[in-house]
Amino acid sequence: MFHPICATCGTQYETPTPHPQQCPICMDERQYVGWGGQRWTTQDELRRTHGNRLDDEQGILCVGMSPAFAIDQRAFVLPTATHRILWECVPLVTQEAVDRIRAQGGIDLIAISHPHFYSSMVDWSEALGDVPIYLHEADREWVGRGSRNIRLWGGEEHVFSPGVKLIRCGGHFPGSTALHWQDSRRPKGQLFPGDALQVVFDRRHVTFMYSYPNAIPLHPDAVRTMRQKIAGLEFDDVFGYTWGRNIIGGAREAVERSFDRYLRAIGVGSRPASSHSLSLERQ
Repeated sequence: MFHPICATCGTQYETPTPHPQQCPICMDERQYVGWGGQRWTTQDELRRTHGNRLDDEQGILCVGMSPAFAIDQRAFVLPTATHRILWECVPLVTQEAVDRIRAQGGIDLIAISHPHFYSSMVDWSEALGDVPIYLHEADREWVGRGSRNIRLWGGEEHVFSPGVKLIRCGGHFPGSTALHWQDSRRPKGQLFPGDALQVVFDRRHVTFMYSYPNAIPLHPDAVRTMRQKIAGLEFDDVFGYTWGRNIIGGAREAVERSFDRYLRAIGVGSRPASSHSLSLERQ
């Protein structure tokens, strides 16, 4: 079946018609419609113009696209002590990438931080052996292509194993999720926060936005609540959403400094979150 992919955000849709009129993700104020108007592509078309970029960062295989396409996020192959996890997804699936992942041991499950990175998650799941896809239920309305492999999880945390869990950070989307990995293979701890906390270009800080491309800041209550949710986590590194956007070493302290800096910059200080946390959920 024809499954169109938005050329601006990279999201794949179920629609049986050749071209849906609009991409809901791009119509939302957190994203944008391309300046040339709505454009669509497919897996077959992308394979003629693009390939999967496969690079190692700090001992982790990362999968992206070359040349850059749409948001230009990368996926991570995380060989934790108990599961092999594909964290995030990208629009293009190639046999080269699937073979490389299988050669390293395959994948047990996929987990994704938020709707902007759902992309071609169903194609990836099927190519890797119909593995389950974990998404937070608060963002279920943004699933563009359904699958029996999708597992919606609820609450504030989902534990895969001791030392590996998903944390609902909220903020950017109601279900925005970070993955924390701290086990025998990564004893100092690493945080993979998607866009809930985005590593900025100086690679010494993170920031927090409701919309990154449209520069809409995140409400201070949402930022304070996020701080509370990750307060007990130990991590030495933060891996950002795209290539090179990492904080390697001292990341826990860098994130704390970033919370303080952001709250000072918007003029509210770092007092505790209010009870209503008005903008965190956006429901």
